[in-house]
Amino acid sequence: MTPIATALMGFFILSGTPQAGWASLDVASAPAPVVELPSYTVTMTGYNAVPAQTDSDPFTTASGAYSNPELVAARSRDLADELPFGTVILVVPAEPTNNCGLAHVEESVGLRVIADVMHPRMQNKIDVLFDTDDYVKVGGVTRNAARTLGFCRNVEIVVVGKIDVNKMPKTQEQLVQMMGKELLAMN
Repeated sequence: MTPIATALMGFFILSGTPQAGWASLDVASAPAPVVELPSYTVTMTGYNAVPAQTDSDPFTTASGAYSNPELVAARSRDLADELPFGTVILVVPAEPTNNCGLAHVEESVGLRVIADVMHPRMQNKIDVLFDTDDYVKVGGVTRNAARTLGFCRNVEIVVVGKIDVNKMPKTQEQLVQMMGKELLAMN
């Protein structure tokens, strides 16, 4: 797990339900309510902000936000209701599969903001934006991080918040701070 994901896990309780009798407890002595965050199992790939992989304006996402390779992810159109623009997701580390290089690029993934959309033929899929200059060496071969990620099936993503894409921070650290404050406000 990346340092960013580890830090976030301190903020988030990913599952659980209140104990029986929760409503009858004295509020002053009651434990903090458990926040159950929505999660989805998707296929995940990577892309770069270049015309061959986007459109004629690769530096502007479908939401109108800047294509920041540190923060942006695209989603397939069928996930529009579950993951509208501005949804902040955390990728849960998964067991490696044949064509999945998530373990090699995990530190570059961190939190992602859904700010772009994929081609209509894609279904139940997340596409993580990587910098064109982000390279990873695996088995003696150096490749772009998007290509190294490959095709990851059955990846769990957790919705950790929502932001205005027009006010998207510039760094992972700023996004982590925003999400920590949002969760604290929920409790």
